[in-house]
Amino acid sequence: MKKLKSKIALIVALLLIFGGFNLSSEIIYFSELIGTVYKIQRTEADITDYKYFENIEIAKSSVPQKWPIHKSYNKIPQTEKLKNLHEEFGTVAFLIIKNDSIWHEKYFSGYNKNSHSNSFSMAKSIVSAAMGKAIEKGFFKSINDKVRDYISGYNNGFASELTIGDLSSMSSGMNWNESYTNIFGVTARSYITSELNELIKSRKIIEPPGKSFKYYSSNTQLLSMTIEKATNRNISGLVKEWFIDPLGFENNIFWQIDGKKNNSIKAYCCFNSNARDFARFGKLYKDFGKWNGNQILDSTFIARSIKPRFEKSSEYGYGFWLGEINKNRFFAMRGILGQYVIVVPEKNTIIVRLGERNNEKDNNRPKDFDSYFIESLNMLEKSN
Repeated sequence: MKKLKSKIALIVALLLIFGGFNLSSEIIYFSELIGTVYKIQRTEADITDYKYFENIEIAKSSVPQKWPIHKSYNKIPQTEKLKNLHEEFGTVAFLIIKNDSIWHEKYFSGYNKNSHSNSFSMAKSIVSAAMGKAIEKGFFKSINDKVRDYISGYNNGFASELTIGDLSSMSSGMNWNESYTNIFGVTARSYITSELNELIKSRKIIEPPGKSFKYYSSNTQLLSMTIEKATNRNISGLVKEWFIDPLGFENNIFWQIDGKKNNSIKAYCCFNSNARDFARFGKLYKDFGKWNGNQILDSTFIARSIKPRFEKSSEYGYGFWLGEINKNRFFAMRGILGQYVIVVPEKNTIIVRLGERNNEKDNNRPKDFDSYFIESLNMLEKSN
């Protein structure tokens, strides 16, 4: 509590300093920051944030579909290392889905199969999927459509060349600092501000887009804004129609917004759902867009999404993280604090982990990611 009070005191002091310069936008942000810290009693993001921030509620599928339960469900005990990982990093949900059936399932800290948890940046994969569907529906001609054709303020300089594909592949060239620890930084501001879309539009394109990978949350937010302009619909409604309904989501979703004034979806994050429903996006991409015999998303778009766009940045495609562990290829949805949907195509396996924290990064991904991956496959080998 003393540490929290000292941080609030620092915020107040900075507010007074900036107030002397009459910087209205800074004053508004600092005011929102103080209010948020006071409300949630901490200065870090958490998987329970949907309880404290404004949300819109998206109804579950009109035809919910249960996951099949594998004949070997929970018969193989978790490895000792996996058990220790769960304890060390605060896992709240862990699934292993084999051959499209739930093979292993554990919940912790009072969570269950219906408990909500924050997706954080796993939402970026969902927005990218919506872009693919918008192309398929004819709202865009291709991933090469220019943002300037839909959003004002992108007609000059490097911004005039920015495409929706650049946003999905994290290559916008935007002036952004993806820091999750600096509460005064632009990423924290995007999480707290009541003027999210205006904040995104204020960030200049300072490098040629489409040239190199730089992971920025702002890219996905701008992509969502562009999709909304092209379709004249909210991203939440599109995701509901295009994915939640046909994929058979069993629980309602809470998607955080920037407040009641604008109701702008925090599209780059904050899609609050549960492990079983998050896994549906993994299965959709594993099966190249098919679900119960219906082509929900174009297979060629998915094939492109799960391959690297840039040779020097083989860890990312369009909305998905990519890689190989012990000669097993994977693609994944990822969010801070260790939110993962990991797909291992050759093993016909999906691993879902939700939790309170993760380990530091190594080789462009958190160290615990590899451990969950390896221990899950070790468990599966014991069943053979």
